[in-house]
Amino acid sequence: MDELIRELATAAWRKSARSGPDGGNCVEVAELSGGHRGVRDSKNPTGPALIFTPSEWAAFIGGVKNGEFD
Repeated sequence: MDELIRELATAAWRKSARSGPDGGNCVEVAELSGGHRGVRDSKNPTGPALIFTPSEWAAFIGGVKNGEFD
């Protein structure tokens, strides 16, 4: 886990293409080693980030596609 935390500092973060130009309530996602994903608040890039395992990320994306968060 320490290695993944170190990766966050140099990760290539990307924001959703659906995010408006004003920022708003957006998150950024970074691909990390081993299929892990980092997620952070785009308005606070130096703040805390969450790290998801590949299976957690797959469950989240599945929930989004199924409308579980509408």
